[in-house]
Amino acid sequence: MAIAKRIDLRFLLLSASEQPRLFIALLPDDTVRRSLVDYRDGWRWQGRPARVRDDKLHVTLHFLGNVARVRLPELRAAIAVPFASFDLVLGRPALWPRGIAVIEPLIVPDALQALHGALKESLRRLGLPVESRSFRPHVAFARRAQQAGFPVQTLDAVWRVKDYALVESRLETGEYRVLERYAAENDKTAGDSLKQ
Repeated sequence: MAIAKRIDLRFLLLSASEQPRLFIALLPDDTVRRSLVDYRDGWRWQGRPARVRDDKLHVTLHFLGNVARVRLPELRAAIAVPFASFDLVLGRPALWPRGIAVIEPLIVPDALQALHGALKESLRRLGLPVESRSFRPHVAFARRAQQAGFPVQTLDAVWRVKDYALVESRLETGEYRVLERYAAENDKTAGDSLKQ
């Protein structure tokens, strides 16, 4: 049994090194992250929810799944789409099916919809699968949270979105690794893109 588990772990590590699990996301700055954490901690958690770690709070634009590492250069180039920075106001708490506790935007900005759509077209041109469901931007706070209660206070934060990122999710460690950041056209103070 122990041998089988070691073989499974080696297969997982080999697979992750050759085909990283990727997604494109909006990552909050430290100020917004702190506001999100404070708000999340104000929820009334019952049962045993799996709360999202502070450093993993984000808005997913597109989940790509496992992508061959040899495709990373073309993927990095293809998803460099022009966009203008915009404000995202999160303020609608919700419990989704299967107990996913989230905070949604009060209004989805047109600029966010446009960015999502431009990235979707770029991914399609690469032959990568894209989500068929309509885009519902959100920050997930917890899973298995069917009995969670919304906080009394409201979330008071305006998230100025100045970039998005290509992120690798490492299943073996649970860590996120930013592979590249893409700055808004009107906020190029950090350069055209930041490779990591």
